[in-house]
Amino acid sequence: MKNLSIFILAVFFFISCNSKKSDPADIVFTNGIVYTVDPSNPKVEAVAVKDGLILALGSSDEISEFISDQTQVVDLLGMTMTPGLIESHAHLMGIGYNKLELDLMYVKTYDELVEKVAEAVAKAKPGDWITGRGWHQDKWIEKPEKMVKGFQTNDLLDEVSPDNPVFLRHASGHASFANTKALEMAGINNLKGERPGEVEGGEIILDELGNPTGVLTERASGLVGRLVPQETPERAEQALTLALQELAEKGITSFHDAGSGQETIDLLLKFKKEGKLTSRHYMMLAGSDPQLLENWYKRGPMIDSVDHLFSVRSIKLFCDGALGSRGAWLLEEYTDRPGHFGHETLPMEVVGQVSEKAIPAGFQVNSHAIGDRANREVLDQYEAAFAKYPDAEDLRFRIEHAQHIDPEDIPRFGEMGVIAAMQAIHLSSDRPWAIDRLGEKRIVDGAYVWQKLMQSGAVVANGTDAPVEPVDPIPSFFASVSRQTLVGTPEGGYESSQKMTREEALKSYTLDGAYAEFEEDFKGSIEVGKAADFTVFDKNIMEIPESEILNSKVMMTVMGGKIVFEKPE
Repeated sequence: MKNLSIFILAVFFFISCNSKKSDPADIVFTNGIVYTVDPSNPKVEAVAVKDGLILALGSSDEISEFISDQTQVVDLLGMTMTPGLIESHAHLMGIGYNKLELDLMYVKTYDELVEKVAEAVAKAKPGDWITGRGWHQDKWIEKPEKMVKGFQTNDLLDEVSPDNPVFLRHASGHASFANTKALEMAGINNLKGERPGEVEGGEIILDELGNPTGVLTERASGLVGRLVPQETPERAEQALTLALQELAEKGITSFHDAGSGQETIDLLLKFKKEGKLTSRHYMMLAGSDPQLLENWYKRGPMIDSVDHLFSVRSIKLFCDGALGSRGAWLLEEYTDRPGHFGHETLPMEVVGQVSEKAIPAGFQVNSHAIGDRANREVLDQYEAAFAKYPDAEDLRFRIEHAQHIDPEDIPRFGEMGVIAAMQAIHLSSDRPWAIDRLGEKRIVDGAYVWQKLMQSGAVVANGTDAPVEPVDPIPSFFASVSRQTLVGTPEGGYESSQKMTREEALKSYTLDGAYAEFEEDFKGSIEVGKAADFTVFDKNIMEIPESEILNSKVMMTVMGGKIVFEKPE
């Protein structure tokens, strides 16, 4: 019997060693707190990876069986790992270009904005364009003395830049600020009643004498914007490189680009071929280019089912403006601007036409809608298109932002299977002043209603809308669970019943983001056979006090089993 026991132990040892050597992992992450977003196995300590996919997960002891001499072992030292974060709505090239021109995102006053322009002018040649993005008058700690319709005027801008045209895009992308030189070049410097401020889908803000103030909202921005020199291919590559670096540093492993053209598609394909992509990309075709759409209707979606690095299978439509510029299209007038309802920036029949072409061609339609009327009108157009194709399944049409919804329309998201691609960080940034735009009742009933949408059965995917906001997911995660500003106000959060739990917030940034791009079977949770995409934090964002979440840092980003970012110690 003793000899038999020894024999059995020897066989077991042989089998264990043989098993260990026959299927070793390429890389093992061990000794961590791993949140899987898999309800059947929500928390583990270690993950083994082979060929870019998850080979096994479990305790550190269990996963040690997959370690061989060739296995790279990463000791997480008790840090927290989640599935790789998915940015569900942002603008890739905008993130990169924002680093190549004036970054006005953190400007706190109009005077500070003017100073930055003056510094740029001092370095420029006469006649060179001064461009930038990121200013937001409602976030300034003090307002300029002269304001027209809630915006600054360009008097000080003209003083520091009389000879260089200046064009500064609003953080939201739905307004711009130009000096007189730029307005002169566009032929709109002195209207004097000859031309109304309202233009189709936008507005030239005029003072009491009928003179342009330099602020252009919505489609009026194009009057000056089209004069800005086109970007060069070299500068585009530089911008994309900087954008990819930013995503890696912020823990983003997948990215939904909210509307680009063929040039960006070609550039991403070039980077993919050259092995330069450090994140996965899901492209929305810019609906502002009808010919682009027609070309792709004929071609059909480009779905990367092999590498899962770059797919094109959706269309982005811009249907109204933003609350900050009072361009969001409302059912009732703005509380702080009587008689004004915002702008329908795209005829609603176009939404219907695009939807009817997209469904048989295999494309998802994603419509920007912030105001309650825009949301209702888009849902109406979707519903009519769905009715024309009753046999079409799993369409996953989306509304981007879904920021302010009439209570009657909230249940329609779940009923129709329309995804709400929202950005929780907008609550932190916008809620303090949004109440002035909408009034308390509309805010409470239908603004940033994450729980109401989820309870309707709708999927809510999270993001930042960068470069409107920084692409950093930590503030957006914080906003999701606290509904506070980034300085922690108010206590208890705004409309606290709409807070996400931490599990819901993480899911909105991972598995729900994957679902929103038809990839939930490949990524979005840490399960055997799925992509080895991970984000590692220095703090346990799922358990630490809310007040400490903003102090968390991304320590490592892993895409396809490869470490694409590691924070220096």
